[in-house]
Amino acid sequence: MTWRRRLWRLARGCLLVGLAAVGAVWIAVVAVPFPPEVLAPGSVESRRFQDRHGRPLREALSDAEGRGVWRPLAELGPWAGPAFIAIEDRRFEAHAGVDLRGVARAARDNLRAGRVVAGGSTITQQVVQLVLPQPRSLWGKVKEAIWALRLERAVDKAGILEQYVNRAPFGHGTIGLEAAARLYLGRPARSLTLAQTALLVGIPRAPSRNNPFTDLPRARARQREVLAKMRATGAIDDATLAEALAEPIAIQPRDAVFAAPHFTAWALTQDATPGDVRTTLDLDLQHAVEDAIASTLPALRDRAVRHAAVVVLENRTGDVLAWAGSPDFFDADQGQVDMVVGLRQPGSTLKPFVYGLGLEAGFTAASHLPDLPLYFPTGLGDYRPRNYDRTFHGWVRLREALANSYNVPAVWMAHQLDPGVILDRLRGVGFVSLDRPATFYGLGLALGNGEVRLLELANAYRALANGGLASPPRWRLDAEPGAPTRVMPAGVAHLLTDILADPVARAPAFGRYSPLELPFPAAAKTGTSTDFTDNWTVGFTTAVTVAVWVGNFDGRPMEGVSGITGAGRLWHRVMLHAARRHPAGELSHVGLRRATLCLDDVPQAACTRPFEEWFLAGDEAPAVATPPAARLRVTFPGDGDRFGRDADTPAEFAQLRLRAEAPAGVERLVFAVDGVAGEPVGRPFQRWWPLAPGPHTVQVWEAGRPDRPSAVVRFVVDGKAPTGGDGGPAPGR
Repeated sequence: MTWRRRLWRLARGCLLVGLAAVGAVWIAVVAVPFPPEVLAPGSVESRRFQDRHGRPLREALSDAEGRGVWRPLAELGPWAGPAFIAIEDRRFEAHAGVDLRGVARAARDNLRAGRVVAGGSTITQQVVQLVLPQPRSLWGKVKEAIWALRLERAVDKAGILEQYVNRAPFGHGTIGLEAAARLYLGRPARSLTLAQTALLVGIPRAPSRNNPFTDLPRARARQREVLAKMRATGAIDDATLAEALAEPIAIQPRDAVFAAPHFTAWALTQDATPGDVRTTLDLDLQHAVEDAIASTLPALRDRAVRHAAVVVLENRTGDVLAWAGSPDFFDADQGQVDMVVGLRQPGSTLKPFVYGLGLEAGFTAASHLPDLPLYFPTGLGDYRPRNYDRTFHGWVRLREALANSYNVPAVWMAHQLDPGVILDRLRGVGFVSLDRPATFYGLGLALGNGEVRLLELANAYRALANGGLASPPRWRLDAEPGAPTRVMPAGVAHLLTDILADPVARAPAFGRYSPLELPFPAAAKTGTSTDFTDNWTVGFTTAVTVAVWVGNFDGRPMEGVSGITGAGRLWHRVMLHAARRHPAGELSHVGLRRATLCLDDVPQAACTRPFEEWFLAGDEAPAVATPPAARLRVTFPGDGDRFGRDADTPAEFAQLRLRAEAPAGVERLVFAVDGVAGEPVGRPFQRWWPLAPGPHTVQVWEAGRPDRPSAVVRFVVDGKAPTGGDGGPAPGR
């Protein structure tokens, strides 16, 4: 065999081996398809929470541990595609996923420079590395090339380019051009100029070095390189190049948004779907709540109170309007504890639901209940409940027992009803955290010995505000409000509301002008746990429900804190802020009727102490007293009264409710303050008057009869805030 034949046979053998290798690679490419699931946009999209008005709250990392916003290529502006192709892969449209000419050119440039100055990876290969990372080795590069060939068979060029533009790293945890445009320039990618696009396109090759935040001159140099490559590829002409080079670039300050942190952290546990999430939160009210916590807690430091939490719900929809789980989320000392969803004993805040069952069972607001030294046998011995003020008040009406939060009548009522019935009611209004059997709680359930969440408490009181209709809270604005379920008769809910809104009924325990009183109709209830670690105030207007907790996360007892001196002050401030955005209306008495009774056990004709009470419309008529004939007079304020402006009350809420009475047959009265008459009002005769410093007079007359006015009542507004009692030092209230 001649050497020529031998050489031919060797060449033929090498060719066959080469063809076999190429065939094997091709079979590998064809036989294994590219997995489409790794190209899904969801893996890049971050979770971007907004408030109800579209203002950003927080951006949470995507599955790729970055902040990304996926956009179709057509929505990323006209320059993104040409710029990336020019700087990253000028033969992108010509190769099939691997550019052998590009590899050879990169090897040549690197050898000449004595260091790595160019890479041979195509845009397709870079997409592979982003979605199916391969080892940085020779075998890894081979597998990367094979996957790139497979990707080119699965996706067209535009789709591959869209994948790269949306997945490329831009530094600071930012993924994709859209997110980078928002981060560095504060604008969407579709509105980027050529100069701005080139600046951003230059970042992915080396995100830490070409970063506009850390090294703007280097980023601008890289921008010029991108523009030069675009000119070399014919993507732009000389005039466009010159215009882009001359354009100034303004980098926006780096300011990561992280508002309502406890709320958004909780929201992530409810739904981690990527993309924009419009929540129900009102950012303005959220800031007002946080400010109220910051301004209230310092005054409680000397009472060993360090922490607080607040949640605000809209009554109609259940929308979460504000949510603060601690005074400072970023405080290293348990700041990320979220007491809106933490479990604690709610104290007396559960009493209205006990008395509601009593009203359904036939008791009335005028029923007399025992506040006496009682004991109840239990498996652990006799249970002897005691009141917050360590005294007994004898036989008290149900209205007084609830309004003053007396413990003994509440336990007595629970004994009449059975703890199992009470537990069913509490679970029905949303206290799902009460998951132990009724025997575990016993009669102490009436005093809040089971642990609940502040969110549950707020939503249960929201059911009272909605006339006995309960539904779950809503936190996504695009979700339908929960379907309401009736959990108690409307009349019962309205009667409980009237009692909780009665400042006169609660005066013996809480005093007048306490933080529970507001310049608009509102119902409220306080509670304190038996070990003084938790203090609560929860209440509502017709528009919103506000629930407040104060205490210590570590369980340290507070010192001399009641619902008035603790959570009540914060509740008052938050409710004022909430009412500015969600005005309060008159509380409903639908399903109720009014009757006049007598405090003395005497015949009706001899009654000298009549009082009025609300009853359920279907209740049997109580003995009705004949009240003395009313006369035309101002019943509030009293002659000589002095009033002050509470420093916490905004000017628009600094008002006095004027009241009057008139003989039967008078339908409308006119109030005249300082001689200035207002519009006539009907029964019950009352009018809100804005407080103004100085001495004042008020009188009334029947509409159309100014010639027959009542006696003049004189009062003074001197700017000093009146105060009331705080209820005493014992637990329960």
